[in-house]
Amino acid sequence: MTDHPAYIASVGTALPGDPIGNEELAKRFGIDADWIEVFIGNRTRHFAVNLDDGEVLHTLADLAARAAGRALASSGVSPDDIGFIVMGTATPDALMPATVNLVADQLGLDHLPTYQLQSGCAGALQALDLGRTLITSGTHKAGLVIGGDVCTKHLPLGQDFAGLAPSELVNFVLFGDGAGAAVLTDEPIGARLSLLRVLNRLIGLGREPGQTVEWFGVADRDSGRQALKEDYKAIESTVPVMSSEILWELLDEQGWSEGDLHFLLPPQLSARMTERIVAELNMPSATEISCVADTGNTSNALPFMQMSRLVDRIEPGQKAIGIAVESSKWIKAGFALEKV
Repeated sequence: MTDHPAYIASVGTALPGDPIGNEELAKRFGIDADWIEVFIGNRTRHFAVNLDDGEVLHTLADLAARAAGRALASSGVSPDDIGFIVMGTATPDALMPATVNLVADQLGLDHLPTYQLQSGCAGALQALDLGRTLITSGTHKAGLVIGGDVCTKHLPLGQDFAGLAPSELVNFVLFGDGAGAAVLTDEPIGARLSLLRVLNRLIGLGREPGQTVEWFGVADRDSGRQALKEDYKAIESTVPVMSSEILWELLDEQGWSEGDLHFLLPPQLSARMTERIVAELNMPSATEISCVADTGNTSNALPFMQMSRLVDRIEPGQKAIGIAVESSKWIKAGFALEKV
């Protein structure tokens, strides 16, 4: 038992540009809008790049700083009291400098430790895990945790989409760009969400990756390798099973029964996958908090986007569990919250 509990005081999010609907996407890429609706289920998404020429209009640092600024503004915590920044992302703006340090610069923060964790959908929760540890250890009284991704910069827009394999085509309709952030504190202020547990566990020993994002240097940028690749069948069969395991582990650890859970924040790969996972988890007492149908799969931003919706609904004494599964090398992640 720790002597220093950790709390989420506030959450902020940021999405680039206007939402792009399925009809606009279908027209731009020559994709059947009905196929997007039936197979993926996402209605809209936001892109940080110009779809006509691929120009980056919003960097990850821009979006992350905007989300973090909003979290700070509503937290009741002075920027001078922020003791650390932890950021999780799969798509940093550059290999160096670390994007987290560009975010700190935009926020006007200096003379504090910063950490950047390279990971997919579990990266936000890995960042939350580290942030919680820094608070509960008594090392810091407050800090910023950030998650975000700009996936579209990895997608080549000037190609013949009619000839793409489904495993590659799905990436153009599945993902969106965005960022989210939370202010963690050692006392209950603001949103007053007690961060009871963060689960973060690799289970990928000997297993093939379910998702790969390539990083090309000058020597291999024209290699012809697919930049972003998913084994959607493996993800479809594995993620629901892992989600159930995560949920029950967190319930058991907290000593909660099914009826004790008020809110469920399920994995957000796609709207269709989320529907399936929620049905299989079968938690009728818990209200689902999802956003992927409107935001697209924003990877490390998603848990914060779900939490931002939770903040406005959860009442004192109510409990919530969030689940995230990373398919790149199979990571179980989740968290347990209670409003105090």
